[in-house]
Amino acid sequence: MKGIFKINGKELEISFEAHKVLLDVLRENGFTEVKEGCREGECGACVVLLDGKPVNSCQVLAASAMGHEITTVKGIGTLHNPHPIEEAFVEAGAVQCGFCTPGMVIATYALLKENKDPSDEDIKRALDGNLCRCTGYVKIKKAVKLAAKKVSENE
Repeated sequence: MKGIFKINGKELEISFEAHKVLLDVLRENGFTEVKEGCREGECGACVVLLDGKPVNSCQVLAASAMGHEITTVKGIGTLHNPHPIEEAFVEAGAVQCGFCTPGMVIATYALLKENKDPSDEDIKRALDGNLCRCTGYVKIKKAVKLAAKKVSENE
């Protein structure tokens, strides 16, 4: 099967098998920033934005994402031009192995689009389903608060 996918603002025609999930199609086409974790929608490593909403790409059939806007972490910032959220995660020490970081950044991005000044409970709810086995969540929560401040300053 072939389909048009709009990924990080660019349209791509991709051939894929009908049973493939979005995670597989993304990774097989070079979007390795989307991490494969549990494949059950439990860990958040594969989170992307689908039409601006965070989804576990391991739980979305690729065919259902055709024609929709897909955003990976590379769609919001780059190595040489990081998004303020990415800067905040680094400054707060909320990255260690980095495996969960893309999903955490995407979840934070979605949160801050909806809520510029999230409470601790808002952060907890937004990051529910994103697991980190290295840093714990104290530094991640600190990073989200710092990101909220940075994003507000950059507007």
